[in-house]
Amino acid sequence: MSKKDRPGGVDRREFLQASAAATVGMAGMAQPTVAQAKDEPAPIQPFSIAVPEAVLGDLRDRLARTRYPDQLAGAAWTYGTELSYLKELCDYWRTRYDWRAQERALNRFDHFRTDIDGLGIHFIHQRSRQKRATPLIVTHGWPGSVFELTKIIGPLSDPVAHGGRADDAFHVVCPSLPGYGFSDAPRQPGFGAKRVAEVFAKLMDRLGYTRYGAQGGDWGALVSTWLARQDAAHVCGIHLSMILAKPPEGPQSDAVEGPSPEEREALKKTQQGEETETGYAAIQSTKPQSLGYALNDSPAGLAAWIVEKFRQWSDCGGHVEKRFTKDELLTNIMIYWVTQTITSSMRLYYETRVSGWLEALDEHIGVPTGCALFPVHPQLPRRWVENSYNVTRWTKMKSGGHFAALEEPGLLVEDIRGFFRDLRQG
Repeated sequence: MSKKDRPGGVDRREFLQASAAATVGMAGMAQPTVAQAKDEPAPIQPFSIAVPEAVLGDLRDRLARTRYPDQLAGAAWTYGTELSYLKELCDYWRTRYDWRAQERALNRFDHFRTDIDGLGIHFIHQRSRQKRATPLIVTHGWPGSVFELTKIIGPLSDPVAHGGRADDAFHVVCPSLPGYGFSDAPRQPGFGAKRVAEVFAKLMDRLGYTRYGAQGGDWGALVSTWLARQDAAHVCGIHLSMILAKPPEGPQSDAVEGPSPEEREALKKTQQGEETETGYAAIQSTKPQSLGYALNDSPAGLAAWIVEKFRQWSDCGGHVEKRFTKDELLTNIMIYWVTQTITSSMRLYYETRVSGWLEALDEHIGVPTGCALFPVHPQLPRRWVENSYNVTRWTKMKSGGHFAALEEPGLLVEDIRGFFRDLRQG
């Protein structure tokens, strides 16, 4: 297939090269020398997001040609993304959304790429001006991206400028998960959450951080857990905004009757959610490639698949734009679209299912763990969590949901600061 026949005229590899060239020049994209490849880690290269105009023109053309399905009368969001809202969102995307403004905003952060285990890994590395700042790796989830974390990077790395204390500062590292956004996609089977953590531990080592914290929700919670298990000698603590746990072993009555009435009610809601809200995970963990053809080809389809999760999993009361602007929703979707990574992102579900969703909890996590419980999110009894983690902080938030860093950045930052205060080196 010639370049002119490809969607937008640019393929993913060319796009990443063009983006990197915007900052370092094409010479900076040269492969390491033989000596470097054998004896030294790959260099860390500055990176700038620069989407070719052809990709944006192709996107507008596809949006204009969208063939929408029908919808049952009065169905609203019951069967999935509501038709009239999707049309409204896609019309805004085609006619009013300004990607270049969002691109400039993203490029205000310090972006880099480096090669680890044969994969190009993209990450934001926002160093604090405070020399004694604690290194912190923050990992996003699905269907999020590094954009999901942009509201907390400033307050964490420069707390004084955001009403905090200098000794609450962090050197913030926000990588794109392998197969997501501006990171390369694994080319061989077997790259689950455990392997992601191995790569991220090597990233922190390459950055010179011998003692660091980890934070995350969704995949970020599982990756942080794996970091605590695999790199406990260097991880001072993990802070989770999605809580993982296995039910306690022993008599069934202990597992059922142990929780308090409040915890039992929360468990009931969580189980109901498992019945109605996990169809996406069943598909993505079994047949991601089949779904990927449609989502990679249709921007409207991609938007429908993702925006429904932002509505359902956030504390928005059924009105997604009470929590997120159209620009925020679309910028996150755009990262998947312009990099063509929706299929590779979903494969992480398949690979992690094969290895075992909660394999990381086969051994107790001894690293200090902070748990931030946002109300619109599955809730598990604290005793269950303590069977898996060394819980030293347990915070019930007043509002917020799955996308904590984007929904409630202030609450999340405050809890991260509070958790790590006792874990900082003097």
